[in-house]
Amino acid sequence: MLKFPGEHSYLQEEIVRKRITESSVVLSATLTVVVLVVLLFVCVLGLTGCEKAKIPVRVLILPAFEVGKMSGDFPGEAQYYYEEYLKGGKEYTIPGGSGNTKLYLKDGVALCLLGQGKVSAALNTDAVLADDRFDFSNTYFLLTGCAGSAEGYGIMGDVYVISSTVDYDLGHHADSREMENDSRATWFHDKDFDNNAVIRLNAGLTGRVYDLVKNVKLETTGRTVKYLRTNFPGEKWANRQPKVLMGTSVTGDDFWKGKYDHLNALKMIKTYRCPDPYAATEMEDIAAATSLKNHGMLDRLIILRDSVNMDVFAKDSSPEKLWGAKTDDDLASDSSEESVDIFATAMKNNFKVGKKVIRAILDNKLR
Repeated sequence: MLKFPGEHSYLQEEIVRKRITESSVVLSATLTVVVLVVLLFVCVLGLTGCEKAKIPVRVLILPAFEVGKMSGDFPGEAQYYYEEYLKGGKEYTIPGGSGNTKLYLKDGVALCLLGQGKVSAALNTDAVLADDRFDFSNTYFLLTGCAGSAEGYGIMGDVYVISSTVDYDLGHHADSREMENDSRATWFHDKDFDNNAVIRLNAGLTGRVYDLVKNVKLETTGRTVKYLRTNFPGEKWANRQPKVLMGTSVTGDDFWKGKYDHLNALKMIKTYRCPDPYAATEMEDIAAATSLKNHGMLDRLIILRDSVNMDVFAKDSSPEKLWGAKTDDDLASDSSEESVDIFATAMKNNFKVGKKVIRAILDNKLR
């Protein structure tokens, strides 16, 4: 075989060049894999912000409304809680709610106004729970607000630890004028609604809450005491100081009042075999509870309701006097025909009980 000058040297250079190129490719691929693996571990550890850590919430307070400002004026359902726990904290806009839904947050305690009625309460509870900026995996939910007391059980100024809640609107409602006997309830049970008509809260948790707060001293007003004595003379249940009780709430979108609806509520509690007596009528409990149930968080729900009126009409009152076109009775005031002057005092009673519950949660004493 003939060899040309320099051929051997040329072949050796090509071989070396090829090997260097192959080594570079292998090294580059190896470095790429190493970098990807490191980035993966860093992301998992949350060190690079690849996935921003969620903000843990220990307590979420859920009132329905505030009367005016969140602080500094006549108190609604949120003000005392806001001033104690949220003032000076951060404010977040929650997408997907009923409109302009806000979450206030400070030091692990949060508050969101749910709005009045079942639709707003359900939408806003669901929107907050779905917001992936927040971690609700260990949160206790404190639903709080005003209610009407059940005649024969509670009085204005009481605070109720709710053990179960019933949907007033599910079933069949009749007009008393069309009933064969006008002394009977006008609600008729329909078993097709049973799966959604009642929610029982965590009995162990509500029991611990009640034991914690049952001796909290509550306040009343002289005008409220006189109102109760005048309208329910000689009745033991009405002539006492306000106190903390366990009970069942009845949730209705309709702000109802009167003896027939009172009988309806009693019949519902009996029909659904609720563990505690009918205590209060309100507009949000079962809606928020349903949302929490759907998110697997119902077992951490606590409901506190304070009473600002009664579920029946006073002796000299009537639907026309309270709600007629020529009347403008404001329940959330100190000059209401229906709530007299108990509203602000009842809000303070609720807060006194709720503050004790929140302290226990933050100290890990409710588990």
